[in-house]
Amino acid sequence: MTRIAKIFVNDLLAGTLTESTEGEYLFKYDATYLTNEKNNSVSLTLPKRKEIYTSDILFPFFDGLIPEGWLMDMGIKNWKLNKKDRMGLLLHLCADCIGNVSVIHET
Repeated sequence: MTRIAKIFVNDLLAGTLTESTEGEYLFKYDATYLTNEKNNSVSLTLPKRKEIYTSDILFPFFDGLIPEGWLMDMGIKNWKLNKKDRMGLLLHLCADCIGNVSVIHET
């Protein structure tokens, strides 16, 4: 099953993060977001570019958005999530992160 998240920076659509059925992760910046020089990169490790980023693991920046401790435990308990399903945790727990990045599950 492919899962897709819309990534917002300062409430602007910055790009999409996709987990493919093969378990590969792809991040692609939104074309409109790229055209505005004032828009910052999502992270220093994912500088703005037209090419798609690919990884065999969830990009460390996005993995770092996932809460830890009791907050993660509450999410796992309430939504019956698997602690090892990093994309699932990101999609369910990171719509309102601390900071300027939001992750919205695309259905």
